[in-house]
Amino acid sequence: MASRTVCRGAVLGSLVLALLAGPAHALDRRPDPAASTALPVPDTAGLSRVLRMALTQGAPGAMARIDDHRTVFNDHATVYRATEGVADRRTADAMDTADRFRIGSVTKTFSAVVLLQLAAEGRLSLDTSVNHYLPGLLPDNRITVRHILSHRSGLYDYANDMFAKTVSGFEAVRTKVFTYRQLVARSLQHPRTHAPGAVYAYSNTNFVVAGMLVEKLTGHSVRTEYQNRIIRPLKLADTFYVHPDTKIPGRHAHGYLTPDQAGAALVDATDQTVSWAQSAGALISSTRDLNTFLSALLGGRLLPAAQLAQMERWIPAGTAQAYGLGLRRRDLSCGVSVYGHTGAVQGYYTYAFTSKDGRRSLTALANTSNNTNVHLTMLRALESAFCGKQAKVRSAIPFTDDMENDLSL
Repeated sequence: MASRTVCRGAVLGSLVLALLAGPAHALDRRPDPAASTALPVPDTAGLSRVLRMALTQGAPGAMARIDDHRTVFNDHATVYRATEGVADRRTADAMDTADRFRIGSVTKTFSAVVLLQLAAEGRLSLDTSVNHYLPGLLPDNRITVRHILSHRSGLYDYANDMFAKTVSGFEAVRTKVFTYRQLVARSLQHPRTHAPGAVYAYSNTNFVVAGMLVEKLTGHSVRTEYQNRIIRPLKLADTFYVHPDTKIPGRHAHGYLTPDQAGAALVDATDQTVSWAQSAGALISSTRDLNTFLSALLGGRLLPAAQLAQMERWIPAGTAQAYGLGLRRRDLSCGVSVYGHTGAVQGYYTYAFTSKDGRRSLTALANTSNNTNVHLTMLRALESAFCGKQAKVRSAIPFTDDMENDLSL
């Protein structure tokens, strides 16, 4: 199995510490003694072990990038890169942190940011009924925008039925193009799971509705709003919303879906419309771009303070984690909390999180899905990145609650 990390054009092994060639993202990078001591130094050896373990459990490749603005040299952020395995099983091309990939439900954070920007502009109220903006869409006028963004609407997750059989379900929708309303209609064929606002229950339907709200309120596609409000201002060169096209542009990691039958061959799921997800999970990005995005978000560059505070109004969402508005909080074994989102789309597991101040960010990827062991192992990357060698092995994987559905990360 190939393993490489590239620095100055040389193959150096599975891990290297590198400095960015230009100034770090446009944050205040002046050293902050208090912030610098708040987090332990990343455990780079531990991070590399996590990626190697994922390969032994069935992932063709895995990678991670840490952007650490707490440790600077000549105004440059410190960057840690780790890679293992291959990005393409056919060509044996090694995984590289420059590879683009499908980010799955990390898309939900982008969608939430757009809606919260609209709220800041006075074009949306979080506590107003969704049906006020989209008349007659939902069967209960009590379902508010806040309920949608916090997974408290009670709307059934249509993906549960769609992918009850992993490979055949995927092949049935791989090239299909759905409308938002068709996806919502699939959800409404089922009773609601609970009353509006009662409890957290993850559902992709919520962020399909979020996409409908974006398009109704702006008169533009979600692609245009992502581009104008997030991608272009942050200069995210690797982030794309190509739906309904099936190809990932440029250099990318292939994604491999694990069949339900033990020992069955992996399915290359790279090319697909992701129309079944759209604003809930269809974005493409890279480790660098996701770290830039989350640093900017938690650093206060994408939302006014009032809207960021709304995003961080937490509700319980499983063991050692909470959910805000399109944003997860995970409480790690060393007492540190990190903020971001996980993502699963056929062939890809993504983990994108940052510190409270946005000054240390991690994005990790395994190019497989439907593999619980790989998922749980990859979550350890957060411990290595944010807890360093203080991570407690026995409590490093407390997050089984978000495996209710492999596509509900």
